[in-house]
Parts: sequence; structure tokens; C-alpha cells
Amino acid sequence: MIRWGMFTRAAALDLDQAQIRRLESLVRAGGTPQKTARKCQVILLASQGVSNHSIAQQTGLSRPTVLATRTAFSRRGIDGITRSKKRKRSRRVLTPELEQKILDTTLKTRPANATHWSVRVLAEKLRVSRMMVQRVWQRFDIQPHRVEKFKISNDPKFEDKVRDVVGLYLDPPDRALVLCVDEKSRIQALDRTAPILPLRPGLPERQTHDYKRNGTTTLFAAFNILNGKVIGSCLPRHRGKEFIRFLNQLEKQVAPDLDVHLILDNYSTHKSEAVRRRLKPRKRRRFHFHFTPTSSSWLNQAERWFGLITDKMIRRGAFHSVEELERAIYAWLASWNETPKAFIWKASADVILDKVRRCKELAGTAQ
Repeated sequence: MIRWGMFTRAAALDLDQAQIRRLESLVRAGGTPQKTARKCQVILLASQGVSNHSIAQQTGLSRPTVLATRTAFSRRGIDGITRSKKRKRSRRVLTPELEQKILDTTLKTRPANATHWSVRVLAEKLRVSRMMVQRVWQRFDIQPHRVEKFKISNDPKFEDKVRDVVGLYLDPPDRALVLCVDEKSRIQALDRTAPILPLRPGLPERQTHDYKRNGTTTLFAAFNILNGKVIGSCLPRHRGKEFIRFLNQLEKQVAPDLDVHLILDNYSTHKSEAVRRRLKPRKRRRFHFHFTPTSSSWLNQAERWFGLITDKMIRRGAFHSVEELERAIYAWLASWNETPKAFIWKASADVILDKVRRCKELAGTAQ
């Protein structure tokens, strides 16, 4: 080392002609990695007595990198700067024991500061790679981020009602029509406080979060399970009086020589005294009511149809009045009936009852 006052200059490296020719050849070669070529330039400049600071400026490397390159050359020669040093990584192998540990931790525990595990949090907890956790979750179809809701019916006649309704779906009676009847109550005629901004490339349709209420209507619907056609009517309220009006409409639109089996929920309107009096006359006894179990609206196919009209027309619509909303509903209903689509029911009553039984058992063990 040569010292001038406060500055220290490294001594020039001593290279033989063979080393110089090889280093120059590596610098000129097109296939030499840029990182390696710069290190060769560092050694060539260092052999000429150029200071480390000047070498860093000429090669674009940092001064610590220049010092490290000189040290590597001094210890191992040209191989020290041309061959990258392999890092030793401790890689854990996914053994059956480790796989079971990942499963048990995911299924039986929770993180201290969250409701469910994520890939990264669990990987950090078990000191494994996140890809290892991901592979185990994919293999066993585990999705901690997802949650589904359920409700267990406490209806004492649950099994009888399930068998009754499902029996109509899978084996409808002859000379009869099976209709799923329900009401979508209090559909709001909502209008946004500002015009809706249309869809554009790179931008979704945009609408204000606030709105104006312009009244409500109730949609009564009867879904034909055989062909998917729907008889619908918008009425102002959701009472026994309106339900009877809808039954009168059904009576006019259904062929008089057919029995009519109606699948309904347990709403009090469907069981009111006024409805029972309406069904007493002999000519109206062709109407047969079949009630789904309590808390089991999923058995009524009309609910699925209501989901379609809500997603495709009501939810994102803007309506200035109830009349405009009802016109839109009737237009959508007419369009549906031009190309109706029936829902294919496949689950037998035994399959449904078995699933409910297992769900109750799991709910019991979770308590």
C-alpha cells in the first residue's frame, strides 16, 4: 500500500502475460457476461496501478465491489472472478410428516392476529416456502380465504316436506302443472343522483353510490318447472289480498283441465284465512299447495329465477318511477318467455337429507 497523507492507494497487481491475454480476451468476447467483463476490466486497470476510486468511476462499479473483485483475484486467480460462488441453501423436502403438519395447522389452528391462514403467514410460521404450502392446499383443495353460509332448518316436518317438493321436481304428476310461486317484495325504483358514466376501454361503468328512492313494487311470479316459462305480475303490496289476485290470474292463464300444484314458502300470506276461503269452492280445488320447510327457500326454484332478474336487470338499473321499473320488469319477463330455460333438478330427497344430516353433525361437533 502506498500512503500520501490521509489517502491510501492500493499497490498495482502483478499479472503475467498469459493472465493479461486471457483477461483481455474475456473483455472482448461477445459471449462474456457483462458482470464478468467488468470484473476483468477491474483487474486489468488494477495491474496498471490505477486507484480503486478511479477504477470504480471507469467501470461503473461501486468501490466495495472493486475491492471485493481484487480480493477474489488475489485468492483464486481468474477463476475467482469468472466463476460465481454458489450459495448454500437449506431446502426442506416435503415429507409426509411435514405435509400432515401443514394440514393440521391449517385446519385445526388460527393465526394469532387473523381469522384464517394465508399462504405467506403459514409459510413463515412453519419456516417453509410459500410454494410448499400452496402445493399442499391445492392437493387437498383447501381454501382458507373462502367462506360459505348455511342455515339449518328446524322444521319438525322437514323430511316429509323435502320428499314432497323434490318428488314433484323429479316425478311431476300427470295431467297437472307444477309451478314454483314466490314474491320478490319491495323492489325499489332507484335512480342515481348523477348520470351513469358508460363503459369505456380500460374503465368500467361508473355510478354514484348515493341514490333517490322513487317507490317500490312487489313481483309475484310462478315458475313452470317443465319449460321455464314464468307468469308474473307487479302489485303494489305483499298481502293476502294481492296473493289472491295473483291466484286469480293463474286460474285464468292455466288450462282448466289441469290440476295446479304450487310450491310455496311458509310466509303467512300463503296460509291466511282469506286464501283458504278462496280455495274452498269446488271448481278451485284443483289448486294444491306444497310448502317448503322453514328456512329452506333454496328448495323453491322461483328463488333462482329471482336471482337472474336481479343480476341482469334490477340491481344496476336506474328508474325514475315505479311505473318505469314495472315496465322494465314486464319487458324482461316477456324476453325471458320468448326463450325460457327450465332448471334441471338432479338431487334426490335422500341425497339432500344425507347432506343435511352431515351438516348437523359437523355443526354439533363445532360447538
